[in-house]
Amino acid sequence: MDTPSLNAYIIIATKGRAAITFELLTWLQSQTLPATHVVVVGSEARDVTDLDTHPSVLAGKASVVVAKHAGSSHQRNVGVDVAKKFGLLGEAPSFAVFMDDDFRPAKTWLEAAQKNFQAQPDVVGITGHVLADGAQGTPLTTDDARVYLSGRKPPEPHWASGATQRPMESLFGCNMAFRDTAVRQCVFDEALPLYGWQEDQDYSSQASRLGRNIYSPDCIGVHLGSKSGRTSGLRFGYSQIANPLYLIKKGTMSRRKAYKFIAKHLAANTVKSLLRHPTVDYPGRLKGNVRALTDLVRGRCDPRRILEFV
Repeated sequence: MDTPSLNAYIIIATKGRAAITFELLTWLQSQTLPATHVVVVGSEARDVTDLDTHPSVLAGKASVVVAKHAGSSHQRNVGVDVAKKFGLLGEAPSFAVFMDDDFRPAKTWLEAAQKNFQAQPDVVGITGHVLADGAQGTPLTTDDARVYLSGRKPPEPHWASGATQRPMESLFGCNMAFRDTAVRQCVFDEALPLYGWQEDQDYSSQASRLGRNIYSPDCIGVHLGSKSGRTSGLRFGYSQIANPLYLIKKGTMSRRKAYKFIAKHLAANTVKSLLRHPTVDYPGRLKGNVRALTDLVRGRCDPRRILEFV
Protein backbone atom coordinates (compact mmCIF):
# COMPACT_ATOMS: atom_id res chain seq x y z
CA MET A 1 0.00 0.00 0.00
CA ASP A 2 1.31 3.42 -0.94
CA THR A 3 2.10 5.78 1.92
CA PRO A 4 -0.45 8.61 1.88
CA SER A 5 0.88 12.02 0.97
CA LEU A 6 0.76 14.90 3.44
CA ASN A 7 -0.43 18.41 2.81
CA ALA A 8 2.25 21.02 3.56
CA TYR A 9 1.44 24.44 5.00
CA ILE A 10 4.11 27.14 5.30
CA ILE A 11 3.77 29.92 7.88
CA ILE A 12 6.00 32.99 7.62
CA ALA A 13 6.06 35.65 10.33
CA THR A 14 7.61 38.87 9.07
CA LYS A 15 8.37 42.37 10.30
CA GLY A 16 9.97 45.19 8.32
CA ARG A 17 11.04 42.95 5.44
CA ALA A 18 8.31 43.01 2.82
CA ALA A 19 10.73 42.83 -0.13
CA ILE A 20 12.60 39.87 1.36
CA THR A 21 9.29 38.10 2.00
CA PHE A 22 8.08 38.77 -1.57
CA GLU A 23 11.29 37.16 -2.78
CA LEU A 24 10.70 34.11 -0.56
CA LEU A 25 7.20 33.63 -1.97
CA THR A 26 8.72 33.55 -5.45
CA TRP A 27 11.45 31.18 -4.29
CA LEU A 28 8.86 28.77 -2.83
CA GLN A 29 7.13 28.41 -6.20
CA SER A 30 9.97 26.09 -7.24
CA GLN A 31 9.36 23.45 -4.56
CA THR A 32 9.17 19.91 -5.97
CA LEU A 33 6.32 19.33 -3.51
CA PRO A 34 4.16 22.44 -3.83
CA ALA A 35 2.87 23.86 -0.57
CA THR A 36 -0.85 23.37 -0.09
CA HIS A 37 -0.99 26.92 1.22
CA VAL A 38 1.41 29.62 2.41
CA VAL A 39 0.43 32.12 5.10
CA VAL A 40 2.39 35.35 5.57
CA VAL A 41 1.72 37.22 8.80
CA GLY A 42 2.92 40.79 9.26
CA SER A 43 2.70 42.89 12.41
CA GLU A 44 1.44 45.99 10.58
CA ALA A 45 0.39 46.98 7.08
CA ARG A 46 3.85 48.08 5.92
CA ASP A 47 5.26 44.62 6.72
CA VAL A 48 3.23 43.18 3.85
CA THR A 49 3.46 46.03 1.33
CA ASP A 50 2.73 44.75 -2.21
CA LEU A 51 2.59 41.11 -1.10
CA ASP A 52 -1.05 40.93 -2.18
CA THR A 53 0.19 41.42 -5.76
CA HIS A 54 2.34 38.27 -5.69
CA PRO A 55 1.24 35.57 -8.19
CA SER A 56 0.87 32.99 -5.37
CA VAL A 57 -1.56 35.27 -3.53
CA LEU A 58 -3.47 36.13 -6.70
CA ALA A 59 -3.77 32.42 -7.49
CA GLY A 60 -5.16 31.66 -4.03
CA LYS A 61 -2.11 29.58 -3.03
CA ALA A 62 -0.98 32.08 -0.40
CA SER A 63 -2.63 34.43 2.08
CA VAL A 64 -1.39 37.68 3.61
CA VAL A 65 -2.70 38.84 6.99
CA VAL A 66 -1.77 41.40 9.64
CA ALA A 67 -1.66 40.34 13.29
CA LYS A 68 -2.86 42.47 16.19
CA HIS A 69 0.68 43.29 17.25
CA ALA A 70 4.34 42.47 16.62
CA GLY A 71 5.77 39.28 18.04
CA SER A 72 7.09 36.14 16.38
CA SER A 73 5.13 33.84 18.72
CA HIS A 74 1.90 35.79 18.28
CA GLN A 75 2.29 36.03 14.51
CA ARG A 76 3.02 32.31 14.16
CA ASN A 77 -0.06 31.44 16.21
CA VAL A 78 -2.11 33.70 13.93
CA GLY A 79 -0.59 31.91 10.95
CA VAL A 80 -1.68 28.53 12.28
CA ASP A 81 -5.23 29.81 12.76
CA VAL A 82 -5.33 31.09 9.17
CA ALA A 83 -3.84 27.86 7.78
CA LYS A 84 -6.61 25.89 9.50
CA LYS A 85 -9.09 27.59 7.19
CA PHE A 86 -7.24 26.07 4.24
CA GLY A 87 -7.08 22.53 5.61
CA LEU A 88 -4.32 22.41 8.21
CA LEU A 89 -5.50 20.08 11.00
CA GLY A 90 -8.38 18.96 8.78
CA GLU A 91 -9.17 15.38 7.78
CA ALA A 92 -6.19 15.04 5.42
CA PRO A 93 -2.83 14.36 7.16
CA SER A 94 -0.65 17.43 7.10
CA PHE A 95 2.35 19.25 8.52
CA ALA A 96 3.17 22.88 9.20
CA VAL A 97 6.48 24.50 8.32
CA PHE A 98 7.58 27.59 10.21
CA MET A 99 10.04 29.42 8.02
CA ASP A 100 11.81 32.74 8.52
CA ASP A 101 11.31 35.29 5.75
CA ASP A 102 15.09 35.28 5.15
CA PHE A 103 15.42 31.51 4.84
CA ARG A 104 16.05 30.12 1.36
CA PRO A 105 15.23 26.39 1.13
CA ALA A 106 16.42 23.94 -1.48
CA LYS A 107 13.76 23.00 -4.04
CA THR A 108 13.33 19.62 -2.34
CA TRP A 109 12.85 20.91 1.23
CA LEU A 110 9.13 20.14 1.51
CA GLU A 111 9.44 16.85 -0.33
CA ALA A 112 12.27 15.73 1.97
CA ALA A 113 10.27 16.71 5.06
CA GLN A 114 7.26 14.74 3.81
CA LYS A 115 9.39 11.64 3.20
CA ASN A 116 10.79 11.85 6.74
CA PHE A 117 7.31 12.06 8.24
CA GLN A 118 6.05 9.22 6.05
CA ALA A 119 8.97 6.90 6.82
CA GLN A 120 9.07 7.63 10.57
CA PRO A 121 5.60 7.80 12.14
CA ASP A 122 7.06 8.60 15.56
CA VAL A 123 8.77 11.77 14.29
CA VAL A 124 6.79 14.94 15.10
CA GLY A 125 9.36 17.66 14.38
CA ILE A 126 12.07 18.21 11.77
CA THR A 127 14.74 20.83 11.23
CA GLY A 128 17.14 20.85 8.32
CA HIS A 129 20.75 21.29 7.28
CA VAL A 130 21.72 24.97 7.29
CA LEU A 131 24.50 25.32 4.72
CA ALA A 132 25.30 28.85 5.88
CA ASP A 133 23.87 31.27 8.42
CA GLY A 134 24.32 35.00 7.97
CA ALA A 135 23.09 35.57 11.51
CA GLN A 136 26.42 34.22 12.74
CA GLY A 137 28.35 36.96 11.00
CA THR A 138 27.90 39.01 7.85
CA PRO A 139 24.36 38.78 6.41
CA LEU A 140 24.08 36.78 3.19
CA THR A 141 22.29 37.61 -0.05
CA THR A 142 19.97 35.46 -2.12
CA ASP A 143 22.78 35.12 -4.67
CA ASP A 144 24.97 33.76 -1.86
CA ALA A 145 22.22 31.24 -1.09
CA ARG A 146 22.20 30.08 -4.71
CA VAL A 147 25.95 29.53 -4.59
CA TYR A 148 25.74 27.39 -1.46
CA LEU A 149 22.72 25.43 -2.69
CA SER A 150 24.38 24.73 -6.04
CA GLY A 151 27.40 23.24 -4.27
CA ARG A 152 29.77 25.83 -5.71
CA LYS A 153 30.73 26.75 -2.15
CA PRO A 154 31.14 24.23 0.69
CA PRO A 155 28.81 24.38 3.72
CA GLU A 156 29.87 26.48 6.68
CA PRO A 157 30.21 24.98 10.20
CA HIS A 158 26.87 25.09 11.99
CA TRP A 159 25.15 23.31 14.87
CA ALA A 160 22.38 22.29 12.43
CA SER A 161 24.61 20.45 9.97
CA GLY A 162 26.08 17.05 9.20
CA ALA A 163 25.42 14.10 6.91
CA THR A 164 23.56 11.93 9.42
CA GLN A 165 20.08 12.18 10.87
CA ARG A 166 20.07 12.63 14.64
CA PRO A 167 17.73 13.47 17.52
CA MET A 168 17.37 17.16 18.36
CA GLU A 169 16.42 18.74 21.67
CA SER A 170 15.55 22.03 19.96
CA LEU A 171 14.78 22.65 16.31
CA PHE A 172 16.03 25.73 14.47
CA GLY A 173 13.23 28.29 14.26
CA CYS A 174 14.20 29.56 10.81
CA ASN A 175 13.23 26.21 9.26
CA MET A 176 11.24 23.71 11.27
CA ALA A 177 8.32 21.44 10.41
CA PHE A 178 5.84 19.79 12.75
CA ARG A 179 3.34 17.02 12.11
CA ASP A 180 -0.33 17.97 12.51
CA THR A 181 -0.57 15.90 15.69
CA ALA A 182 1.95 18.24 17.33
CA VAL A 183 0.43 21.42 15.92
CA ARG A 184 -2.92 20.45 17.46
CA GLN A 185 -1.43 20.46 20.95
CA CYS A 186 1.47 22.93 20.85
CA VAL A 187 1.22 26.72 20.99
CA PHE A 188 3.91 29.36 20.60
CA ASP A 189 4.23 31.06 23.97
CA GLU A 190 3.27 34.72 23.62
CA ALA A 191 4.90 35.47 26.97
CA LEU A 192 8.08 35.47 24.84
CA PRO A 193 7.40 38.79 23.08
CA LEU A 194 8.74 40.52 19.99
CA TYR A 195 11.70 38.55 18.59
CA GLY A 196 10.58 35.61 20.77
CA TRP A 197 14.07 34.39 21.54
CA GLN A 198 14.04 30.64 22.32
CA GLU A 199 10.45 30.18 21.17
CA ASP A 200 11.77 27.34 18.98
CA GLN A 201 13.24 25.66 22.07
CA ASP A 202 9.94 26.01 23.90
CA TYR A 203 7.80 24.72 21.00
CA SER A 204 10.21 21.86 20.29
CA SER A 205 10.10 20.84 23.94
CA GLN A 206 6.31 20.81 23.87
CA ALA A 207 6.36 18.64 20.73
CA SER A 208 8.92 16.22 22.19
CA ARG A 209 6.26 15.01 24.63
CA LEU A 210 4.38 13.62 21.62
CA GLY A 211 7.23 12.07 19.63
CA ARG A 212 10.74 12.57 18.32
CA ASN A 213 12.33 15.77 17.02
CA ILE A 214 15.08 15.18 14.48
CA TYR A 215 17.69 16.91 12.37
CA SER A 216 17.35 15.84 8.73
CA PRO A 217 20.34 16.34 6.40
CA ASP A 218 17.93 16.13 3.45
CA CYS A 219 16.05 19.34 4.29
CA ILE A 220 18.63 21.81 3.04
CA GLY A 221 18.68 25.59 3.06
CA VAL A 222 20.49 28.84 3.76
CA HIS A 223 19.62 31.41 6.44
CA LEU A 224 20.45 34.87 5.12
CA GLY A 225 20.49 36.42 8.60
CA SER A 226 19.08 39.78 7.55
CA LYS A 227 19.61 42.40 10.26
CA SER A 228 16.60 44.55 9.37
CA GLY A 229 13.43 44.11 11.41
CA ARG A 230 15.22 42.75 14.48
CA THR A 231 14.71 43.95 18.02
CA SER A 232 17.02 46.45 19.77
CA GLY A 233 20.22 45.42 21.50
CA LEU A 234 18.79 46.36 24.91
CA ARG A 235 15.66 44.27 24.45
CA PHE A 236 17.50 41.32 22.95
CA GLY A 237 20.07 41.38 25.74
CA TYR A 238 17.29 41.31 28.32
CA SER A 239 15.68 38.36 26.52
CA GLN A 240 19.00 36.48 26.55
CA ILE A 241 18.67 36.28 30.34
CA ALA A 242 14.94 36.47 31.04
CA ASN A 243 13.70 34.00 28.45
CA PRO A 244 15.84 31.00 29.51
CA LEU A 245 14.96 31.64 33.16
CA TYR A 246 11.27 31.71 32.23
CA LEU A 247 11.58 28.44 30.31
CA ILE A 248 13.26 26.76 33.30
CA LYS A 249 10.17 27.55 35.37
CA LYS A 250 7.91 26.36 32.55
CA GLY A 251 9.86 23.12 32.22
CA THR A 252 10.76 23.45 28.54
CA MET A 253 14.47 24.17 29.03
CA SER A 254 16.86 22.42 31.35
CA ARG A 255 18.73 24.42 34.00
CA ARG A 256 22.03 23.26 32.56
CA LYS A 257 21.22 24.52 29.06
CA ALA A 258 19.74 27.79 30.32
CA TYR A 259 22.69 28.62 32.55
CA LYS A 260 25.08 27.72 29.75
CA PHE A 261 23.27 30.12 27.43
CA ILE A 262 23.30 32.89 30.01
CA ALA A 263 27.00 32.50 30.77
CA LYS A 264 27.89 32.32 27.08
CA HIS A 265 26.03 35.49 26.14
CA LEU A 266 27.22 37.44 29.15
CA ALA A 267 30.81 36.62 28.29
CA ALA A 268 30.39 37.30 24.56
CA ASN A 269 28.59 40.61 25.07
CA THR A 270 31.18 41.77 27.60
CA VAL A 271 34.13 41.05 25.32
CA LYS A 272 32.50 42.25 22.10
CA SER A 273 31.30 45.47 23.72
CA LEU A 274 34.94 46.55 23.68
CA LEU A 275 34.97 46.29 19.89
CA ARG A 276 33.01 48.29 17.34
CA HIS A 277 30.66 46.13 15.29
CA PRO A 278 28.89 47.63 12.25
CA THR A 279 25.59 45.75 12.65
CA VAL A 280 25.35 44.29 16.18
CA ASP A 281 24.75 46.43 19.27
CA TYR A 282 26.80 44.45 21.78
CA PRO A 283 26.91 47.28 24.36
CA GLY A 284 23.12 47.41 24.21
CA ARG A 285 22.91 43.65 24.66
CA LEU A 286 25.22 43.81 27.67
CA LYS A 287 23.11 46.58 29.17
CA GLY A 288 20.05 44.38 28.67
CA ASN A 289 21.82 41.44 30.33
CA VAL A 290 22.63 43.58 33.36
CA ARG A 291 19.10 44.95 33.59
CA ALA A 292 17.65 41.41 33.52
CA LEU A 293 20.02 40.25 36.26
CA THR A 294 19.14 43.30 38.33
CA ASP A 295 15.45 42.52 37.87
CA LEU A 296 16.14 38.93 38.88
CA VAL A 297 17.59 40.08 42.19
CA ARG A 298 14.57 42.33 42.68
CA GLY A 299 12.20 39.46 41.89
CA ARG A 300 10.67 41.00 38.78
CA CYS A 301 12.59 39.44 35.88
CA ASP A 302 10.06 38.57 33.18
CA PRO A 303 10.37 38.29 29.36
CA ARG A 304 7.48 40.71 28.89
CA ARG A 305 9.40 43.52 30.61
CA ILE A 306 11.01 44.39 27.25
CA LEU A 307 7.67 45.78 26.11
CA GLU A 308 8.19 48.58 28.64
CA PHE A 309 11.57 49.59 27.21
CA VAL A 310 11.80 52.59 24.94
